[in-house]
Amino acid sequence: MASRKNNSISISKYKRKREMNVGIFIFAIVFIYLIVTIIMYASSKKISVYEVREGSILKDNSYTGLAIREETVINAEKTGYINYFQNERSKVRAGMNIYAVTSGKLSYNSDVQTEGVSLSTEEMNSLAVKTQNFNENFNPQKFSSVYALKNDISNTLLDASNQTKTAQMDAVIAQNGSKADIYTAERDGLFVLDFDGYEVLDADTFDKADFDQSKYKRTSREDNVQVKKGDPAYKLVTSENWSVIVPLDKEMASELSEVTYIKTRLNKESEAIWAEFSILKKDGDFYGKLDYDNSMIRYADERFLNVELIMEDESGLKIPKSAVVEKDFYVVPQEYITTGGNSSSSGVMIQDGSGEPDFTAVDIYGTTEDGKVYLRAEDLEKGSVLVRTDSSETCQLSDTKVCKGVYNINKGYAVFKMVNILCESDEYYIVKEGDTYGLYNYDHIVQDGNSVDEEEVVFQ
Repeated sequence: MASRKNNSISISKYKRKREMNVGIFIFAIVFIYLIVTIIMYASSKKISVYEVREGSILKDNSYTGLAIREETVINAEKTGYINYFQNERSKVRAGMNIYAVTSGKLSYNSDVQTEGVSLSTEEMNSLAVKTQNFNENFNPQKFSSVYALKNDISNTLLDASNQTKTAQMDAVIAQNGSKADIYTAERDGLFVLDFDGYEVLDADTFDKADFDQSKYKRTSREDNVQVKKGDPAYKLVTSENWSVIVPLDKEMASELSEVTYIKTRLNKESEAIWAEFSILKKDGDFYGKLDYDNSMIRYADERFLNVELIMEDESGLKIPKSAVVEKDFYVVPQEYITTGGNSSSSGVMIQDGSGEPDFTAVDIYGTTEDGKVYLRAEDLEKGSVLVRTDSSETCQLSDTKVCKGVYNINKGYAVFKMVNILCESDEYYIVKEGDTYGLYNYDHIVQDGNSVDEEEVVFQ
């Protein structure tokens, strides 16, 4: 019997080759990148950036001031009913009709009418010329010209209104058939119909009690009111010079002790006016005396005024105080600055050991009003001798000057820029805009000047 043939097949098991998962590989790379970025960010220097913008700083102190003027109260010379020929706060001349006194009330009925306020041809032409000049020369930076035009127009209309009032009074007296005693102005002045008993006060006679408004009383006169002989009839303010007295504490009086002129704002108006300033001391208390030579007519009927003393009012570029750092500079005459060799870079000629001049490039950081330039002290060795290229004159570097500035990072690295500080608040400076080597609006600077070094790369 034949042997059985072994037909079994041997099968070997092979390991299957794994294919690379591209998605997992990319994820791993991104994950590692994020981890590295987070670590670098956490360990890197934090630099805050500040964008320079135009701004202003206003430092003022508000007070309630006592107005003092040259005032004269004119008393009625007869008992009866008083009526006035002039409008209140009108400027009157000596000899002009001011008021009339009659035995009975005058009747202002509809039959007694006069034409409305009208201007003469001369007055109309004058206002037209002034208005045209205003339109042609108006400058937004000089807004006070608006008030000047307003005052011109108001005064012209007031004069015309006074003429109308006088004509009306004449017509009323004639129609009523009343016998009127007419009284004229004793002198030139501003016509006022308010009385408060403070008319006698001056800078020597006022006292602390005069500032107590709770005890202040004021009376006014109007047409057809009965008066007795000797009662106040009207008041004349006889000078454009007037004063406002404000109470000060000891610290403010000390701060203002050297001030002779100060900018003020009265009754919170937009227009500021300058006043001559002096300190008064009475009974241990301090007062500020503000002397004005204009605008009296606007406040002639007010005794107490809201006064702002404007200590600082500057506009320019507003930067945080934290951005400002100090550096040492040499101040060198402009004549020592030249250009060297094959470049157009600015620099100076410095004597070497053999006495020969050698060119050294420098950066100019600022200029002075007398034609000198600021050179960074760390760029030049102290004691170096500078040589003028157009003469034999020399200048030895010795003393340095400390200047303030900020780090500008517009180019991606820190560049020192000098600043000219105009005023300051608790957190900000206002610096001059437009300096050739200084800052400009919308520049980017380092908010904390001590957080970087000059020429350090800064990523915004």
